[in-house]
Amino acid sequence: MKRRQFLRLGIAAAAAPAIATGRAAAQAKYPDRPIRFIVPFPPGGAYDYIGRQWAERVKGYMGNTVVVENMGGAGGGVGAAFVTRQRPDGYTLLLGGATTHITEALLKTKPTYDPLKDLEPVSGIAVTAFAITVHPSVPAKDLKELVAYVKANPGKLSYGSAGHGSLNHLTGELFKLRAGIKDLTHVPYRGAGPALNDILAGQIPMIVPAMTATVQQHHETGKLRILAVTHGTRLKAAPNLPTAVEQGFPDVVAPNYIGLYFPTGTPKEIVEHVGQANLKLMADKSFQDFLVKGTFEIEPPLSTAKYKEYVESEIRRWRPIVSAMGVKID
Repeated sequence: MKRRQFLRLGIAAAAAPAIATGRAAAQAKYPDRPIRFIVPFPPGGAYDYIGRQWAERVKGYMGNTVVVENMGGAGGGVGAAFVTRQRPDGYTLLLGGATTHITEALLKTKPTYDPLKDLEPVSGIAVTAFAITVHPSVPAKDLKELVAYVKANPGKLSYGSAGHGSLNHLTGELFKLRAGIKDLTHVPYRGAGPALNDILAGQIPMIVPAMTATVQQHHETGKLRILAVTHGTRLKAAPNLPTAVEQGFPDVVAPNYIGLYFPTGTPKEIVEHVGQANLKLMADKSFQDFLVKGTFEIEPPLSTAKYKEYVESEIRRWRPIVSAMGVKID
């Protein structure tokens, strides 16, 4: 071998560890700038309630600031689609879940993104139920009375949701399907917050919001009346509220799982870093108390792989229900 070739090989061999060390050092610096945290609904709803506190409390575990940006529209689809188009470098994170995944997977003939291919599940945070809720002017104290009232007054009632195709919407349509009622018009909003404001003002007689401490407080003060929650069992924070299951609707169960997602292609090391930060935060008793106080149910922590399996199983569960409803959004 010529001396020049030998020297060239020697230099390359010596440089290889340095290059590897440089890459490791670059990864070790993550995050070296603030992380953009997309909450795909306007302020006032369940996602915003969790998102802002998560961002504030996780900083000590993440190593840098997490900046919340509300990006509502299309039942969470606008914000989720935005995240799928960002560079997978770990600096754009989505607070997503059932409503951002089921809508795109099952309701659109031309989805703007594929939730199972374009979003990488990181970790789950909590599960919330929805609340079938009426204005006090509606003379119904439970679901059976509501069904009877709707049937006796065709076309008189409508209900609001966080958006066309949102899980709030699907929950409302699932209730209608199982109750055998059709004359209950859906009114989509750009998030649960605006819908909540309108029912409080008497502009709409019924909404199906995600359960939050705010919704529960309005129920307790008589400004609203929650007829049922759509969890399989009564909520820890609201044991006085009956479930739809108890009232003769055994499959009106709609868990809204909420968790973290990166654009697909985000380095595994970064996904693991954020996942571990979330697990540490989830072990914090004060954060657990915050979630329960907000009427959220804390689920056992899942690995990234197990969380992905859970998301896929929920899409499979909703597929025949959506088919029976005939709901499409494009």
